[in-house]
Amino acid sequence: MPSEPTAPGPHTALRLGVVWDLVLRALQNAAEATGRPSLDLLDTGGGSGIFAVRAARLGHRVTVVDPSPDALFALERRAAEAGVAGLVHGVQGDTGDLLEVAGRERYDMVLCHGVLEYVDDPVTAVAAVAGTLRPGGALSLLAAGLGGAVLSRALAGRFTEARQALGDPEGRWGASDPVPHRFTTQRLTGVVSAAGLVPGALHGVRIFADLVPGALVDTEPEALQALIRLETEAAAHPAFLAVAGQLHVLAHRAPAPGA
Repeated sequence: MPSEPTAPGPHTALRLGVVWDLVLRALQNAAEATGRPSLDLLDTGGGSGIFAVRAARLGHRVTVVDPSPDALFALERRAAEAGVAGLVHGVQGDTGDLLEVAGRERYDMVLCHGVLEYVDDPVTAVAAVAGTLRPGGALSLLAAGLGGAVLSRALAGRFTEARQALGDPEGRWGASDPVPHRFTTQRLTGVVSAAGLVPGALHGVRIFADLVPGALVDTEPEALQALIRLETEAAAHPAFLAVAGQLHVLAHRAPAPGA
């Protein structure tokens, strides 16, 4: 078994744990459906490869597309340290040239996490991602949630900014907001459908993680574990989707006719 890379810090574990559990479950389902335990994955905007290396350690082949040379260098180093360099391949690019650098209909599953909120046209971006999927393939899509942004601005006492985000078509709280797009569940599933994919299960991510004082989880391991359990259990609860910092949807491309 390859060695385990350096474990993420408490806040990273909180923010990524729910998503990794969802990805892992989808990978297991895809492997069972295809009868192939080793799948071809694409991680667009995958950065230094936190998810890519985890997937490679399970035996999957992963291509990471990212616009940052520094991130791809860190990816190469992370994969080597984990003993999976032969299963992880980094390519410089973004959703604008995704089909050219990653190929069409080559992947059983695509991860698109933290990308959609920064592209010029979300529908065009997801359509490009959909084009890389094989028929029957799955998309793990994670994007910024509107409700979480409104809640966090309000709790910080920035009530005008909270109202601005609430009424803005893109969910932005002002001209200095670094996030170009935020999504409600309806908008996110609409983008997925417009790209020709079938939206599936929705989950909320970072429901409590960004609101709990950092000192609590940094110094109290039991509190961290309890909060991780709470995040996991609340992720699928419809009452919390509207206030999640991020929204996750698992979508699928329709199988080929006769498959």
